[in-house]
Amino acid sequence: MISPRLEVPFGRGSLSIQPPEGWAVEVADGAGRQAGAPPQPVAPPAMFDALVRRARQVIIVFTDATRPGPDRVLAEHALADLQAAGFPLERVSFLCATGMHRASTLAEKRDKLGEAILARHEVVDHHPADAVSIGQIEDIPVQVNHRLTAPGTLTIALGVVEPHQFAGYSGGAKTVVIGCGGVETIAATHGPRFLGRDGVCLGQVAGNPFQAFVRQAGRLTGPQWVYNVVLDQNYRVVSQLSGPPDAVHDALVEQARRLYEMPVQAPYDVVLAGVGAPKDANLYQASRAATYLGLSARPVIRPGGVIILPAPIPEGAGQGPGEQNFIAALRGYPNLGDMAARMETYGCQPGEQRAYLIARLLRRYRVIVVGAEHPDVVRDAHLAPVPTMDEAFALARVWCGVRQAAPRLLIVPQALQTIPVPA
Repeated sequence: MISPRLEVPFGRGSLSIQPPEGWAVEVADGAGRQAGAPPQPVAPPAMFDALVRRARQVIIVFTDATRPGPDRVLAEHALADLQAAGFPLERVSFLCATGMHRASTLAEKRDKLGEAILARHEVVDHHPADAVSIGQIEDIPVQVNHRLTAPGTLTIALGVVEPHQFAGYSGGAKTVVIGCGGVETIAATHGPRFLGRDGVCLGQVAGNPFQAFVRQAGRLTGPQWVYNVVLDQNYRVVSQLSGPPDAVHDALVEQARRLYEMPVQAPYDVVLAGVGAPKDANLYQASRAATYLGLSARPVIRPGGVIILPAPIPEGAGQGPGEQNFIAALRGYPNLGDMAARMETYGCQPGEQRAYLIARLLRRYRVIVVGAEHPDVVRDAHLAPVPTMDEAFALARVWCGVRQAAPRLLIVPQALQTIPVPA
């Protein structure tokens, strides 16, 4: 039987694939799934009005270019609500939540917010060096951009509620706590000692220590209001809420689960993980698709299986300090077991946590990257670069073993927005 030809995201376009004849192929595609009825508002308008009346300035925190989301639409909603509440818009500025990523370009700011907002408001990038300490949770320092700590500041955060490797689901206070966090905060929460705790995994919110930290730290940063959305697999808004971070997050996670979590007939020998722009611009971001699938609470790929990752990675490993720490750590250790052991003992720098996750992933599976413009970066990361999908299938067949007559293949076109779970 000849398998049907399929399309998976690749950069701004798509990649056509033809699974080998005889392979048992299944597709986990949530394109037709429904989020259900829109959630009810989680806070009365009077609560927002009360926050606005006490504010001297408003800072709207938006996501950087690695996060696909309708920031412009959300920003316009926030500005309209502020104006309706009587707040002077000349006292509103914007802060890009770059975390440990590179600074955003003018073109990226324009794409995120639109020309009108850039012309009327101050728009700046967060840099970890701009963070100041505002407290401590357990032994973890809470550092946040100093602009957000000025007296009389109301922080409004924009974000998307979608699957996240550490937080279970992103959104809520995370845009501020991590996206505008300092080096010590990001290093501690993204280090092996923290990430190895029970409950820190994709799709889990309740009982997740990472999510609990984000929520507690969010309360320390002062008054906050969020505009969050859930997107379908074509990045269209299917649910939108504004209100206090935790309440909005809880309501939208329930919507997101209906879209993103999908039962499949696991286990599989090979899983093909589609990414697409903007996440496949660099290996740091694109590799999330592989770790999402291989390091979830209930992986659907068998031990020793193969993950195929189509990703052009035109930026190589990535240009920010976190991305550079990531590839430097992988390059520095011929044996990733030694690297992981060092990190488990001494911790790691921001960005190196992704190298640690790669090490954990490669203990169980092999990973092939297809179509990379920088194959040397892929090899430096201890992954296998191949130019075409046909070559990827051929290599995966070898790695599955010659006695595996009909490998079972799961294709996940949107691996960052789909959580396959064993049925």
